[in-house]
Amino acid sequence: MQSIEGKVVWITGASSGIGEALTYALSEKNCKLIISARNEEALQRVRNNCAKKDLVKILPLDLGSFKTMGQTVEQALSFYSSVDILINNAGISQRSLIIDTAFEVYKKLMDINYLGTIALTKALLPYFIQTKKGHFVTVTSLMGKFGSPYRSGYCGAKHALHGFFDVLRMEHEKDGVSVTLVCPGFVQTNIAKNALTGDGSAQENDDVATQNGLSATTFSKKMIRAIEQKKFEVYIGKGETKGVYLKRFFPRLLHKMVLRSQVR
Repeated sequence: MQSIEGKVVWITGASSGIGEALTYALSEKNCKLIISARNEEALQRVRNNCAKKDLVKILPLDLGSFKTMGQTVEQALSFYSSVDILINNAGISQRSLIIDTAFEVYKKLMDINYLGTIALTKALLPYFIQTKKGHFVTVTSLMGKFGSPYRSGYCGAKHALHGFFDVLRMEHEKDGVSVTLVCPGFVQTNIAKNALTGDGSAQENDDVATQNGLSATTFSKKMIRAIEQKKFEVYIGKGETKGVYLKRFFPRLLHKMVLRSQVR
């Protein structure tokens, strides 16, 4: 196991939730951090709360701005002259039935959760290949392994991330590039409140399952351990993680259990 202590780590979606918790935990480990999100003011708040805020650089980022990713990577590399780990954490969820969801909502979910992540990853990949080292850590979801009602577009985007990053690992393992896919279950964040509804507006309401999930602090500790172990794929949550294995061996049973769960 390789310690993450002192590494240069770039975290997207760092202004709240899992990304914010990771920032605090990695700051305690003396990591040199680059934190990104759209809200620069929120990033400044997170930086000010860090144990080693002098080792935290702010880099605003909109995953929907595909064409600027090359410039963004250049700026990230200018901070510490290197990046060891990119944590692709930024994303947005969904809570709407297929019949009620506008096509534009599906496009936004794919643009942010999938294509934006791919654009940033591709922009940084040549640097990792050149230096013969680098670690892509992508936060997908248990919904990247199996589905659940009201999350069709979110599930589709997260499934797509698994396909892309599994291939990236195969193609560039020879170049010293590692890939870890992190699949959260329910975590106590604002993901449900910010989830898109059928017309593209935010749901603005939390749900019981999210409220009863792991704390972001507990989740981040488990995630960091998986990164240090360079796991290919890890499922972090409570009982909901069993769905991965049910999907593999008993898909019809999982189907019935999910429908009975009434999770929104």
